[in-house]
Amino acid sequence: MNKLAGKAPTSDVALEDIEIELFVRALKLRHGYDFTQYAPASLKRRVLQLAHAQQADTVSALTTRVLHDAEFLPVVLEGLSVPVSEMFRDPDVFRALREQVFPVLASYPQINIWQAGCAHGQEVYSLAILLEEAGLYERTQIYATDFNEAALRHAQEGIYPAREAQLWSRNYLAAGGSHTLADYYSARYELIKLDQRLRRNVTFANHNLVTDEVFCEAHLVLCRNVLIYFSDPLQDRTLALFRDSLVRGGFLCLGTRESLDFAASAGDFMPVDAARRIYRLGPRSAGMD
Repeated sequence: MNKLAGKAPTSDVALEDIEIELFVRALKLRHGYDFTQYAPASLKRRVLQLAHAQQADTVSALTTRVLHDAEFLPVVLEGLSVPVSEMFRDPDVFRALREQVFPVLASYPQINIWQAGCAHGQEVYSLAILLEEAGLYERTQIYATDFNEAALRHAQEGIYPAREAQLWSRNYLAAGGSHTLADYYSARYELIKLDQRLRRNVTFANHNLVTDEVFCEAHLVLCRNVLIYFSDPLQDRTLALFRDSLVRGGFLCLGTRESLDFAASAGDFMPVDAARRIYRLGPRSAGMD
């Protein structure tokens, strides 16, 4: 008797999942980018969006290009990353940083800040502006990292659509800005370009939170709205990486939809402003000093 007789065929949904698994594996084996620990639903959505944007009939068609077309890799990384942000996003968070964190940072002769997952750089420049207004920027070095080279190039340029300026100006004032946002950019045609002086203490660099190790010794780490796309084990790995990067008493700022509540590193941090996801490394937990 044929044991396979009457076996139900693989559904289209299950076949799609198999294709995505093979696509992710090919990306890892061929290029070293590991998306296996990203949140499955979010990853699937982005892979299917990439297939649609590339007018690919199947995800398997993307896999073939990943394996054989080296110039396709930047397109894939751009499609799978989430470089969506705005200046002074969640302005009450930036106000809390200015009022609760900056006074502590001011006690250090040199301040290192790691902005992990910097995307297109809007939050990096937001931070630079508030540090400038607080009189701290001259002794601050901001390390802005992302695994997406295209996003890093965009961030370095500091050029954005002018249509965003009105919202960003409101955010800036709500964050406690003491001037006007227009003081920090020039407008031409339908674009705004942020002032070159905001980039003078920013280093943009490629860093992959999935595979890379400690990037720098930091007094403040910001990684906002990145962990929500990671699986629980990858979140734990990333938080341990941040813990080991911080000096004793250093600060961690996460996205408002993220939390340390159920993380393995929860006991290493003390809440500074739990509602705004700002934490401080406990005295016995610092990886560096």
